[in-house]
Amino acid sequence: MMKHTHKILFLVLFLSASLTYAAKPKTYYVRIKSTYGESLIRLYNETPKHRDNFVKLVKSGFYNGTLYHRVIKDFMIQGGDPDSKKAKPGEMLGNGSLPYTIPAEFNLELYHKKGALAAARDENPQKASSSTQFYLVQGKAYTDDELNRIEEMRLQGKKIPASHRQVYKSLGGTPHLDQSYTVFGEIVKGIEQVDLVASLKTDAVSRPFEDVRIKMTLLKKKEIKKLEKELLTTSFKNKLIMSSK
Repeated sequence: MMKHTHKILFLVLFLSASLTYAAKPKTYYVRIKSTYGESLIRLYNETPKHRDNFVKLVKSGFYNGTLYHRVIKDFMIQGGDPDSKKAKPGEMLGNGSLPYTIPAEFNLELYHKKGALAAARDENPQKASSSTQFYLVQGKAYTDDELNRIEEMRLQGKKIPASHRQVYKSLGGTPHLDQSYTVFGEIVKGIEQVDLVASLKTDAVSRPFEDVRIKMTLLKKKEIKKLEKELLTTSFKNKLIMSSK
């Protein structure tokens, strides 16, 4: 009788653990490729609506052939306008999308550091995101005084967390956009593409004179496993270097 009870208890625990494991969200990685290289991006599970929408569009091939249509050095590079696929040179872009928006998903831990992936939007009061348009942050490094002014003037007195402030001072970013535009991923490899595209010459409305077309794909399981192992090794080495200083 006791053995039978133990078997039932073990089965319950096993099923419970299995369900818990199955409920954990999968981590998605996206490859964005252009003539200026490729960037590998981890999508945040903390922003599920944006994550799932982006994954759906990437899977469908929606972004393939679109342009980086708006580029501002030391700020960001923007893409995702479906109208850009067949746009003529000099044509105004930035108004294309699919006929829906995504509710804002602000998270205090997700911020506009260099390499962040965020959703573009219009001036709607709900700050809902465009269904398709996104931007990759280049930004710049800030001093404490500059960050203090941003808190006062642009963030309406909201304080930038100390950990974020340190990143904005070293790596850089666009802190004045925090909690106003949804950040839903970050580049984990290949930030060079952003720097190269951001340096291109543009017209009066920030469209590059050179068309830079992009292609997006989701990383497969084997690719994810290899990438995460590489990122873990790099992180460990960086910690060793920092601790030895």
